[in-house]
Amino acid sequence: MASYTEVERAYLIGQSLGRLATVGPKGAPHVRPVGFRLNDDGTIDIGGPNLSASQRWRNVERNPGVSFVVDDMTPDEPGAYKPGWGRGVEIRGRVELLRDHEPPLPLDFFSREVMRIHPERVMGWNLEDPPGGSGS
Repeated sequence: MASYTEVERAYLIGQSLGRLATVGPKGAPHVRPVGFRLNDDGTIDIGGPNLSASQRWRNVERNPGVSFVVDDMTPDEPGAYKPGWGRGVEIRGRVELLRDHEPPLPLDFFSREVMRIHPERVMGWNLEDPPGGSGS
């Protein structure tokens, strides 16, 4: 399983919304915003209302390979790393479908189903100034 840098882990812990890309029945990408939680073991739990009835659940039943992106804009303030630039983390991996499981966010409308991503590749961008402060 792929691992995260400390900066990637801290960034993901501070976020609660990402975009999950699955492969549809005709091979087309299917992307949806989802709530998530980074677990201590590095897996990502994704939840939502009536999750097992969703297209993304059906897509993963056929093909468990996914891409998951969490991103935003860097702070537009003095001293920030690349102010106003995009930053984020992409996780590519395989999904395990779990039923009767605590959802990642404590929302009453989330069902007790979880899509758990087991990361195979993690790529972060613009999360911190590189050594030497070049900003490149």
